[in-house]
Amino acid sequence: MKVLVTGHRGFIGTVMVPMLLKEGFDVTGLDSDLYRFCTFGDAPLDIPTIDKDVRKVEKEDLKGFDAIVHLAALSNDPLGNINPDLTYDINWRASVRLAEMAKEVGVKRFLFASSCSMYGKAGEDILDETAEFNPVTPYAKSKVYVERDVSPMASDSFSPVFLRNATAYGFSPRIRFDLVINNLVAWAMTTGQILMKSDGTPWRPLVHIEDISQAVICSLKAEREVIHNLAVNVGSNTENYQMSDLAGLVQETVPNCEISFADGAGPDLRCYRANFDKIHTVFPEFKTRWTARMGVEQCYEAYQKYGLGKDDFEGIKYKRIDHIMNLIESGKLDKDLYWQ
Repeated sequence: MKVLVTGHRGFIGTVMVPMLLKEGFDVTGLDSDLYRFCTFGDAPLDIPTIDKDVRKVEKEDLKGFDAIVHLAALSNDPLGNINPDLTYDINWRASVRLAEMAKEVGVKRFLFASSCSMYGKAGEDILDETAEFNPVTPYAKSKVYVERDVSPMASDSFSPVFLRNATAYGFSPRIRFDLVINNLVAWAMTTGQILMKSDGTPWRPLVHIEDISQAVICSLKAEREVIHNLAVNVGSNTENYQMSDLAGLVQETVPNCEISFADGAGPDLRCYRANFDKIHTVFPEFKTRWTARMGVEQCYEAYQKYGLGKDDFEGIKYKRIDHIMNLIESGKLDKDLYWQ
């Protein structure tokens, strides 16, 4: 199976691609590589690549592929809040256009990296795939819009799949330090403080990026009738946590650290728990291999190995919003995030 992975040089893609290759897929990447200067540790695997912004993709780029795994997006809420329309342009409009062109040229499967963040402000309820959407951020809203617009494209020759990932974590060559587990471990290791930016009460479902990749592999291998126009939460019922639980796991793993609260830390509007029964029914072979505790341990070991300092994860190299703004101010990117 020939598979095109958009965003293959990002946080998830750099971990997913080697797993897809190990399973025997013929993989090509497509990426504008916004974070080419942000590699943490070993360089990402080099594979055949279409060097393009997802907004500039043309039909010719998509011909000959059996499936597309669409990861490319602006995946940071503060970045989305700076210019919401840019987030919508990349995450929503370009995604819908990509699906339209894929269908037109005969790509049979379109796997979209959606998100449980679409459930948004949900309180204590445990939400399955039939739950109402209540997105809080432009990023989450963009996921709702893509599902809404791409699902009706399903046909005898085109099968969209919407993988609603829980909050991701884990070590990657294109590390994200803004994600909760990755962030808390970085603070604890470099400052001795587990810095909580909420009051610790909000709930989040969590999933390791390798388990997200496993869900993609299952979706590529499954029979068409299993995955056709499927929307499914990706994660495990045992992996819903309150922020305070995660802080406790970090404190048990990283020596000599204590929990502290950022100025103004209070309840977070984003509070939701997810039910993951459906994915285990649809893909009996799918089993999450990671727990939050294992993720904390993995991050701590990787940060030690590569010598993480506070100036690294809080500086312009790895802090995505500051990195992007620096590229704009230095003239490397224009205000619409195209390379100059």
